[in-house]
Amino acid sequence: MGNGDIRVRGLAARAGGWSARHRWAAVGIWVLFVVLAMGLGSAAGRVDVKDSDQLKGETHTAARIIEDAGIDEPASENVLIQAKGGDLKATDPGFRDAVDAVVRAVEGTGRVTEVASPYDTKTISKDGRSALVQFDMRGEADTAGERVEPVLKAVEGVQQDHEALRIEEIGGASMMKTFDDAFGDDFKKAEYSAVPVAFGILLIAFGALVAALLPVVLAITAIMATMGLMGVVSHVMPMSDTANSVMLLVGLAVGVDYCLFYLRREREEREAGRDAQTALRIAAATSGRAIVVSGVTVCVAMAGMLFTGLAEFEAMGLASLMVVAVAMVGSVTVLPALLSLLGERVEKGRIPFLRRRRKGGGSQDSRFWTAVLRRVLARPVIAVAVATGALLAITAPALGMKTQQLTLDQEFGDSLPIVQTYNRLNEAFPGGSEPAEVVVKADDINAPEVKSALADFRDRAISSGASRGPVEIKLHDAQNIAFVYVPLVGGSDLDKAGASLDKLRDEVRPATLGKVDGVEAPITGQVAGSKDFNDQLAGAVVPVFAFVVVFAFALMLLSFRSLTIAITSIVLNLLSVGAAYGILVAVFQHGWGASLVGAEGVGAIITWLPLFLFVILFGLSMDYHVFVVSRIREARLRGLETKDAIRHGVVTTAGVVTSAAVIMVAVFAIFGTLSMQSMKQMGVGLAAAVLIDATIIRGVLLPAVMALLGERNWYLPKWLHRLPDLTHDETPQAVAAPVARDDEGEPLKV
Repeated sequence: MGNGDIRVRGLAARAGGWSARHRWAAVGIWVLFVVLAMGLGSAAGRVDVKDSDQLKGETHTAARIIEDAGIDEPASENVLIQAKGGDLKATDPGFRDAVDAVVRAVEGTGRVTEVASPYDTKTISKDGRSALVQFDMRGEADTAGERVEPVLKAVEGVQQDHEALRIEEIGGASMMKTFDDAFGDDFKKAEYSAVPVAFGILLIAFGALVAALLPVVLAITAIMATMGLMGVVSHVMPMSDTANSVMLLVGLAVGVDYCLFYLRREREEREAGRDAQTALRIAAATSGRAIVVSGVTVCVAMAGMLFTGLAEFEAMGLASLMVVAVAMVGSVTVLPALLSLLGERVEKGRIPFLRRRRKGGGSQDSRFWTAVLRRVLARPVIAVAVATGALLAITAPALGMKTQQLTLDQEFGDSLPIVQTYNRLNEAFPGGSEPAEVVVKADDINAPEVKSALADFRDRAISSGASRGPVEIKLHDAQNIAFVYVPLVGGSDLDKAGASLDKLRDEVRPATLGKVDGVEAPITGQVAGSKDFNDQLAGAVVPVFAFVVVFAFALMLLSFRSLTIAITSIVLNLLSVGAAYGILVAVFQHGWGASLVGAEGVGAIITWLPLFLFVILFGLSMDYHVFVVSRIREARLRGLETKDAIRHGVVTTAGVVTSAAVIMVAVFAIFGTLSMQSMKQMGVGLAAAVLIDATIIRGVLLPAVMALLGERNWYLPKWLHRLPDLTHDETPQAVAAPVARDDEGEPLKV
């Protein structure tokens, strides 16, 4: 066919056509949008999620009471004084001298307040070999880690004078400083290294500097614009640092992928001998439309996080949704304009030894995937059985998945001395490092009945077996609030500590504080927060899963006008997610092969990860699915038999899907190298799922299933024919080629 004017329809085609004709206007509008978004965001400032809004339930109620009262809880610290061996006890003179020395040393820094001796607070272990000196840091708790170093040095000085004892400091401020020193730049390094990694892979894929730069530049500008928009939107829905990091991760992945899809199709059409204008038009009508369908599907998946009711998840969902939408719009508007401006200069900066673009040679088919497809399409039943069996086997461990908030030793292992201190403290004083906190609010906190109930609560907390004490009560007379700190039996074992918490909430509280009219007594703390988070997340699983699956199904149905395609896309995506769950459980819960990824089996998956992975993976895997199936459908429209269309669609998209998958796997794998087990779990889970999705799912299972279904792939019941027609835009090939017809001579409804 010639390169004359061919009329195509569709939003993506019209947007690409307008941008190509008004190149400087399109680029100018995009730059103005990015600058304006950043300026507005900078002027507005970002509002972050408050502690009182993080969770619902008792944790939320307690945070609200503290916030309304204007009480700033200080960062509490402990100095554990422990006999290293022998018969030395807390009652011995040498032990007492060490305690007095610690008290004098920390008071001498001028950085602390409320220093309490263990002989006054009775914080002496049952065996008499350990004692706790307790105090609070002056100033705001959030910045206490920046002021704690003189106190740590003072404690180290006492340790040097008492070699028979182990004297160690631990608490909110000291842990904050330790983790900032050890891992403070960990996450930032991963974020910064993701861009050069993606660029390097693109450089290999395209073999030209300019072509490799385009997707990275578009992704970065989309991220910059979204950061500005997050500042504006945060005044309606607060954001967070976590949401910002997730936005960067998702933005880089989809931004690069979308540009990659578009750019590779435009280059492929030029390689086939078409002029630049026609090649751009075809890319806009095909890859551009696939980007829109994929982008909307990813946005819907991310919107699922808004149904959790968890402020952190809602922030992550909205931030991810925005960056995907911005990247999608940029890919179908400013990218065609840039390609039109650059023309052949997109090949500038060619890297030696990498293959040159072939003139008139057509698409660069993958030899590997051609060989794989030949075997898959020859025996589709065997391919489906083997691939499905393998995926189900990988998924099997997920049936025993256990989720919980990771404790300090699970998160960081024994790599830091403070983790060993944490374990010794919990062994000597179960629950002492993370006690439950009862926030008691009354009309008059000093009323006789309230004081009696507080004393009764303290006694029953111990007699019920929920705590071994000591239970500490701090009064805030001016605000009529009391804080009751209850070390929970079970300590760092969250299952046992959770049972102790249930006793406090369900037995001790109703029998004591619950009998006094006008008293509120929500119980918070690390264990309570973990339980409330789990309970709320468990209640959100079904609504989120249902929302994402139903809307993704509807989008696939409208985009391809095929009930079969819609059903198979959902099933294949669920298999991909299930396999990712199975790998997570096998590696991080059971420890199978954990050393291969520098991890260890910690016995559980962090609570938030399964739902987070489902939403992210369900959205991102649609990129490949929409791109591959669109190409198959396009070939079928040109009159190819179904098997030939499958072969053509998979083989011609193999290069771009492989490049996109390698970028995603590399970026996600970077997060698998971080020190925190939760970040390792996220990185490995995402990387494994994308790898499985781009190989077993799209390269084997999808073509095998479609080959078995044959013409039933395009089945749409008559009662659904009234649905809006959002099917693939016609391409020049489709217009020029004879229309494919069925046995009765009717045009195929593909």
